[in-house]
Amino acid sequence: MATTTATESIPSWRYTWGVRWRLWRQNSLEFWRELRKHPVSVAGGVVVLLYVLAALFAEQITWHSPELGNLRNRLMPPAFMAGGSWEFPLGTDAQGRDIYTRIVFGARISLLVGVLSVGVSMVVGVALGALAGYRRGRIDGLISRFADLLLAFPFLIFAIGMMAFLGPGFVNLILALTFKGWVEFFRLARGDMIAEGTREYVEAARVTGQKGWQIVVSEMLPNILPTIFVLTTLRIGFMIVTEASLSFLGLGIQPPTPAWGSMVADGRNHLLNAWWVSTMPGVAIVALVLAINLFGEGLRDVLDPRLKIE
Repeated sequence: MATTTATESIPSWRYTWGVRWRLWRQNSLEFWRELRKHPVSVAGGVVVLLYVLAALFAEQITWHSPELGNLRNRLMPPAFMAGGSWEFPLGTDAQGRDIYTRIVFGARISLLVGVLSVGVSMVVGVALGALAGYRRGRIDGLISRFADLLLAFPFLIFAIGMMAFLGPGFVNLILALTFKGWVEFFRLARGDMIAEGTREYVEAARVTGQKGWQIVVSEMLPNILPTIFVLTTLRIGFMIVTEASLSFLGLGIQPPTPAWGSMVADGRNHLLNAWWVSTMPGVAIVALVLAINLFGEGLRDVLDPRLKIE
């Protein structure tokens, strides 16, 4: 009489997803155990999470309009200073707008610009890097020379030129940041793909008859994704600073939409009598970018296999 095993009685798709779930859970626990060895990075991740939650629930944790103010409340000091009020915990600006509210809503702009610009740059750069690193030859030469040409320009000056040509606006800002932002991902992906192309598992995949795109997608890309992910995290902080710089110069997000860079610019004329107008959004920028960089450094120590070998 024929007998069936336990695995034969389970549908193949359910068994496959069960195995994937166990592997994902095991890898996640191992990642968390390694990350806990870097408490400073964990603290940075917590700060980033708080910023993300504040941006998502901005309407629930604020009680003023981020764009409308009242001139009767003009340049009120923070609540911890004499004459301040907890109705405006971080004070008000020259238009009587609550700085706390504008910082919270400005976090949406900064995080959205950072994530979108880096996300698009990563997709474009990794795709071109994988193509150039695997195919080599003329394709590699053309893309690499174009990337070298873009590297000749400082990023901020290049972004200023792009914004002056395209004009201010959210979409144009993303285009300006990604037009050159893909180069770093391209160089990293290309170098890693060239290194991975010499490994035995790639030759074995070719022998089994897999096509080139199948080898790249299923065999090589998973092995370089950890380093790509680390670079992605670190570049988000850089893009946030660049967006704030462009908004400070009047080329980024336009008033009255709250953006940290334009908020710092608004307080330039009141540094002596109302220092909080520029200082508070400046502190918000520094805290977020520092937290992202600390978290990214922890990810680099955990995910970069070259550091583990050393």
